[in-house]
Amino acid sequence: MFFGCLIFSFYLHRYVSAYYQINCAKITFSLKIYKKVITIKKTAIITLLFLSMTTMMSNVAIVTALPRFQDYFSEIQNIEFYSRLMLTLPSVIIALFSPFLGHLIFKFGKKKSAITALTIFALTGSAGLYLETVEMFLLSRALFGIAIATLMIVSTSLVGDYFQGEARHKFMGYQSAFMSIGGVVFVVGGGFLSDIDWRLPFGIYLIGFLLLPMVIYFLVEKQQEELKQDDVTVVPTNLIGVYFLGFFYMTIFFILPTQLPFLMINEFHASGKLTGSIIGVAFLANGVGAMYFSKFKKKYSFSTIYLIALTICAVGLTAISFVYNVYFFFLTGILLGFGGGVMMTNISAWMLSKTTFEKRVKASGYLTSSVFLGQFASPILFYPVVKSLGIHDFFLAVGVFLFVIVLIGSLYKKLA
Repeated sequence: MFFGCLIFSFYLHRYVSAYYQINCAKITFSLKIYKKVITIKKTAIITLLFLSMTTMMSNVAIVTALPRFQDYFSEIQNIEFYSRLMLTLPSVIIALFSPFLGHLIFKFGKKKSAITALTIFALTGSAGLYLETVEMFLLSRALFGIAIATLMIVSTSLVGDYFQGEARHKFMGYQSAFMSIGGVVFVVGGGFLSDIDWRLPFGIYLIGFLLLPMVIYFLVEKQQEELKQDDVTVVPTNLIGVYFLGFFYMTIFFILPTQLPFLMINEFHASGKLTGSIIGVAFLANGVGAMYFSKFKKKYSFSTIYLIALTICAVGLTAISFVYNVYFFFLTGILLGFGGGVMMTNISAWMLSKTTFEKRVKASGYLTSSVFLGQFASPILFYPVVKSLGIHDFFLAVGVFLFVIVLIGSLYKKLA
């Protein structure tokens, strides 16, 4: 699993490096200095890609283990809620602590922060191999969220350090593709392992220890400069609507890993391998949707693209309620993944279009908080609906609700 990603990253790195070298003619560095910079970046780029991949692993590796986790602790009251909280607790920790961690990373250093976070990532992520109480499971997931938040901040800031202009935009596209591939590998791998024992998917997080030598020896951190710190308590008011749309998007998209496994395993008696494969295909489609965003943007506005993507998700969710053959979930997963990929990329680009260079980092932090707060809120908001309607009719209700939202949004655009 690990070496498969390494091979993929090697060929991706060669492609990105070729593109970067071609475009470096536009940068006014001396040849000697230019070669030195490129050499450093070649030794660091694969490490940066793997650091980015760990942020995708925050939840997907254990999604297929949760139904069996629920069975193991079946005597615990409200275990259905706690099993879903296992998946989303790291998200709320990321949403709450990211602004504070940003200041600590700035003072402590990105490389040291990455080393510390990877250690915590491996220790707390793999704790499910041996923990025996629900309380300790939830505590380990909370600490795991702090590690993920740190790795996200470090990865994002290093992309800004290593690349500029069009080269940065291109690399971010390849980075998203690599993260999607990583999501597929780990969710499918988690599915296979959960069929052997429900605890084994937690062992996937031990990959953090494998990445530590790469970070120690290859990761390059530019010397910190004295920068003026903005007031992080001020929320850019012209972006509140975009933040809400990011929150709403994630509450819907996160139905996929938090609700679908329970439908497939409990009602369709699907294996962990099949469930993981279907969710993995959805993550792959998510990466494809993200890369297709630029084609949509040539023809449509941000708000129109949001409604288009929401419609695709509505079709996928509604179709789930009519599925009676488990293999049709592959099709619904593709719809949900593709629509979600277009939607999230659209939201990020929308935010960037409304910010200046000086405010972009702060605005990105608030958007990240909004998105991960949506991950945390998703099972909490939808748990009573699932309890009332049942898991099967729940998907139909949400699909119809999204169609109503699209209709209202379309009418509003015409009247505005």
